[in-house]
Amino acid sequence: MSRDNREKKTDKIEEIAFEKHELIPAVVQDVENGEVLMLAYMNRQSLEKTLETGLTWFWSRSRQKYWQKGESSGHIQEVKAIHYDCDADTLLIQVKQTGPACHTGERTCFFNLLFQEGWPEEGLPEEKKSAAISEHEHELLPWLTELIRERARSQPEGSYVASLLQEGKDGMLKKVVEEAAEVVIASKNDSREELVYETADLLFHLLVLLEASGVRSGEVVSELISRKGGNHAKDVDSG
Repeated sequence: MSRDNREKKTDKIEEIAFEKHELIPAVVQDVENGEVLMLAYMNRQSLEKTLETGLTWFWSRSRQKYWQKGESSGHIQEVKAIHYDCDADTLLIQVKQTGPACHTGERTCFFNLLFQEGWPEEGLPEEKKSAAISEHEHELLPWLTELIRERARSQPEGSYVASLLQEGKDGMLKKVVEEAAEVVIASKNDSREELVYETADLLFHLLVLLEASGVRSGEVVSELISRKGGNHAKDVDSG
């Protein structure tokens, strides 16, 4: 948002219902893909600072102070547009996000899955199951991570994830090595079907290992994002 545009919109602050609510919720959305990144709270002053700087500023209810998103982490939010709802008491802020939005390392704060319509259910015909997975492909990693996390919490009888966690880290590391070897063999055999199957096994066991190690999958994604366009020896753009 250019300074001229910010200045033109400053008078619109009078329309926001700060006289009724000292703090109003601000939903932050990725301007490029529409993903909801986080929810925070703004008062009049933090909104003015946001318009003035072009970066998001909020009011912390727990610390009772203003804070700029990404001030310490570098994961700033460059404001592209600000909308308010019909009651003028909720903001929608569209931003260009640098790095992850969540302090946990996840891309978005809304990574915990409670319900997802369309995920394949038991007994669903294979063609419909494949279509459902393709439709929600971008949500697979957080969905699978949350499933593993739930199994770790509840430890249901007969759960493969629970049994892996009970083996301890050495048991899981051994399993990861075994699955990696299977991927190598599948590739050497030039078997596409086998390679897909064994790679899925490897990725799954890696996710279980991450959960057991207290590492969120979003941290790995963030690391890959940080390499994009850089000079890292393993830059994802370099192949």
